[in-house]
Amino acid sequence: METIDVSDPDLWARRETAPLLARLRAEDPVHYCADSAYGPYWSVTRYEDILDVETRHEEFSSASEHGGVVIHDALTQKWSGHTLEGFISMDPPRHSDQRSAASDIVSRPNLTHFDQVIRKRTGDLLDTLPIGEPFDWVGKVAIELTTQMLASLFDFPFEDRAKLTRWSNVATSEPGLGVVATEEERIHEMKQCMFAFARLRRERATRKVAHDLVTMLATHDATASLNPMNFLGNILVLIVGGNDTTRNSMSGAVVAFDRFPDQLERLKAEPALIENAVSEIIRWQTPIAHMRRTALADSELAGKHIKKGDKVVMWYASGNRDEDVFDDADAFDVARDNARRHVSFGFGIHRCMGKRLAELQLRILLEEMIARRWRIEVVGEAITVRSNFVHGFDELPVRIVA
Repeated sequence: METIDVSDPDLWARRETAPLLARLRAEDPVHYCADSAYGPYWSVTRYEDILDVETRHEEFSSASEHGGVVIHDALTQKWSGHTLEGFISMDPPRHSDQRSAASDIVSRPNLTHFDQVIRKRTGDLLDTLPIGEPFDWVGKVAIELTTQMLASLFDFPFEDRAKLTRWSNVATSEPGLGVVATEEERIHEMKQCMFAFARLRRERATRKVAHDLVTMLATHDATASLNPMNFLGNILVLIVGGNDTTRNSMSGAVVAFDRFPDQLERLKAEPALIENAVSEIIRWQTPIAHMRRTALADSELAGKHIKKGDKVVMWYASGNRDEDVFDDADAFDVARDNARRHVSFGFGIHRCMGKRLAELQLRILLEEMIARRWRIEVVGEAITVRSNFVHGFDELPVRIVA
């Protein structure tokens, strides 16, 4: 078949990738694109092949020295002799050592505490929303709730919490696609993030008890002595992980219920389905479109010969619509019996550390919306993020019908 390049951010912004990915799944599920803006790469589009790559981490590397985890090589930066890298862009054993430093933040006791905090904040925010008047769901709800949560996770100055969302957007965006105009601007903002967290790191390095992510990284044996770029890399992994998945799932839920109103009515009638609906929202929206690996040696994947050094891109947005795994995969079904099998959180050693917290935030939002018996209408064009990595919304005009 001819070459199909699904990496173009404009295709994602125009929501034109779904038929291309469906064709690749059907005709050439491990597809070589020899020429793209990001160089040659393999598209892995079927669910089972994505899992195969994820579990062969000794063959397909996430490490920054081989290119990292996004298709755009230039987003793996180097300043002052050090590479900007977090644990997501490392292979074992460095990956597991540094990941462990932050894992306690999502321990069961912390999740119990966060439940109370999230519920109060969510309820308070929803009570401020206008009824019957148009507003932007992304700005008023999705961004605000996730930014408040990020501020709590880092014990970041609450009045400055909008910086966290901004830094997440800058970290995941290519220059010229709407967030920053140039690479110089991007580096400048990333340095501002580094300086802010370096100050917090110094202040918390002698704390005896760690209740926030900065303190955990500043005091854990595996991360206490990290160079500034590695420390910043881990901070950015946690900011992006805490921001993009949750924020875009919160907006995806509104779009899904607007497009499939019968599913909202079913959820109102059967609130026991809310937990499963959370998984279905994350599957249906797929807030992170892809993850990338690099072949460490010649190998084979689904009958294709992958050469050492080849870029291998797992399209999560395709795996979650694989009809061989999910019946009527383009439909949104709150009672889907295998919704939890989605690949939005990755798989294997890189499975998202904060997935339970993301699910908790989304579950509470659904519970609070259902309790108010709301129907939320999309009343204008949704503006999609111009990115092949973050799969979400910049704007979503809605109106609440109570």
